[in-house]
Amino acid sequence: MEGTSLSNTRVLLLVLAMLTMLSTVAMARSKKTHTQQVPCFFIFGDSLVDNGNNNHILTLARANYLPYGIDFPLGVSGRFTNGRTVVDIIAQLLGFREFIPPYAMARRKQVVRGLNFASGASGIRGETGSNLGLHYPLYKQVEHFRGAVEIMKSIFKGNTTKLATHLSKCIYYSGMGSNDYLNNYFMPFFYPTSYFYNPEVFAELLLQDYSQQLRELYDLGARKVAVFSVGRIGCIPYELARYNNRNYDGNGDRCNEEINEAISIFNAGLVRMVTEFNAALHGAKFVYVNTYDSLKDLTTNAVSYGFSVINRGCCGVGRNNGQITCLPLQNPCGDRSKYLFWDAFHPTEAGNLIYAMKAYNSTSTADVYPMNLRQLAAA
Repeated sequence: MEGTSLSNTRVLLLVLAMLTMLSTVAMARSKKTHTQQVPCFFIFGDSLVDNGNNNHILTLARANYLPYGIDFPLGVSGRFTNGRTVVDIIAQLLGFREFIPPYAMARRKQVVRGLNFASGASGIRGETGSNLGLHYPLYKQVEHFRGAVEIMKSIFKGNTTKLATHLSKCIYYSGMGSNDYLNNYFMPFFYPTSYFYNPEVFAELLLQDYSQQLRELYDLGARKVAVFSVGRIGCIPYELARYNNRNYDGNGDRCNEEINEAISIFNAGLVRMVTEFNAALHGAKFVYVNTYDSLKDLTTNAVSYGFSVINRGCCGVGRNNGQITCLPLQNPCGDRSKYLFWDAFHPTEAGNLIYAMKAYNSTSTADVYPMNLRQLAAA
């Protein structure tokens, strides 16, 4: 009986995702107005949601070339996927007519409706991702938001009460931590952290730093914050290519369960942090979005979600298309809608669509806690 219920839920999510895809296309073509549920949307994160902030800095973590953006309505932009990222889709679900602009290229008048501060290769720790070059770690992204608040003070003509009300109604996305494991803790030839700390201690250090940065966002006016978990990184094509002889996952490849177990420790701490923030910070409404278990659900029940390829990237080089990421002008797979992963690390737009729908609409506390993003917008 429970299995039937779960299957029906997956079918419903798939139908909703398809309807969302059709409605957002229609929305983009329509000249009619539609309801925007929140006044602004601010985004903090890494390459999963970066939309161009890394384009003009010295880094290997860059995606401003084809075939990245091959299915994106505005073409190549710096997004690390074939089409829309999860925050692009969430913004559309929230009623925004235009995509939230990258901080690095935004105009002054755009600041009040939201900015995307995300940077590929960034992490909670400042040194994370430095093996790939320059980037904007979380503390720097928060600094950029602080500067944006100063600009908004000027736009609001010094009316701090009105500005505080405006900021309190916005939604803030924060998705950090993936690179602290991929491009730090589990890269011992470049970073010493795994020699100094066991997974429990490292997770606690990350959570302490993360908590401090999120509290700074709160102090700057953020009240409705969606904290996305770190995903099941041990099962992405990059790790499948590296650890194919370890822990059988039941889907024709082997996940790196050492990474998955370490990430689970961190994610458990995130749930506690969200609960503590909601209890301790006046007016705070923090939401935990469980992308870790969402990926497990997607890979276990791939067919129910419309995916036929879950263990390799649509574009890339080597085993699982996961040993080298998508190269300039490389020919990707033909039917991107059947692939969960675009490259060695990042989901396709089809995958992002499911993640966004779960975050926005799911009524299960296993997906979102204590409410979904639609409810958060209305709260």
